[in-house]
Amino acid sequence: MHVRVDRALCQVHAQCVFAVPEVFELGDDDELIYVAEPDESFRREVEFAANACPVQAIFLDEEHS
Repeated sequence: MHVRVDRALCQVHAQCVFAVPEVFELGDDDELIYVAEPDESFRREVEFAANACPVQAIFLDEEHS
């Protein structure tokens, strides 16, 4: 699984951070930081975070090449 965040869309509502703090976090400047290829064990939570994003800025790809 590969995670992408469209930074042009992201408004840093941080719903993803609350949903999966192991994958998403806010940096010191309140910029979103995320793990692009998280462990597969977080799939369910990452899918939830993508669906919970108010601006739908999180995308999941099966494999990144």
